Amino acid sequence: METPSDDAGIYARESEYLDRYVQFGAAGDRIISLSFPTHPEDVTSDDHALLDRIDEYLAGAEDDFRDVALGLTVPTDQRRVLEAVREIPYGENATVEQVARMTPDLDSTEQEDLTAVREALAANPVPLLIPDHRVRDGPSAAPPPVEQKLRSLEGL
Repeated sequence: METPSDDAGIYARESEYLDRYVQFGAAGDRIISLSFPTHPEDVTSDDHALLDRIDEYLAGAEDDFRDVALGLTVPTDQRRVLEAVREIPYGENATVEQVARMTPDLDSTEQEDLTAVREALAANPVPLLIPDHRVRDGPSAAPPPVEQKLRSLEGL
C-alpha cells in the first residue's frame, strides 16, 4: 500500500488521540519532516493519503509505514541508525544497545557508539515513520506525551 503523492507542501491534521496536530513536509514523493505541533503552520492542507493512514494507525490499525518514501537529510552515520530503527516491527521494542548491534559499523559495547545512537534518535526528522518510540531506553524526537501515547497504542 503506497502512500506517496506528487504533491510538495506541508500537510497537517488534528489528532484527538494525540491532543495535537500531526504535520509533515513532503517534497515530491518523499516525506522530509514530521512533527506534532499544538498548532499547525499557516499554510497547510489536511488532504493527503499519509494523513489518512496515520489517522487509521492512531485509531488502532497496525501499520509500520516502511513503504513510505523518505527524504532524509541527515549525516550518513545517523541515517544508518535511523534505517536500523525503521526495521523494528510494530508492537516490538528494542534497546539502544540492540539498535547499535543492528547498525552497520557500530559496536554495542562502545559508549561512543551508544551515544551516536541516542543522538540519531533525538535528531530523527520523521518520528513515527522512523519509530523511535520503539526504542525503550533512548530519546524520541516526538514530544514525551506523544511518545507515551504511541508506545501505549502499540502495547509497549
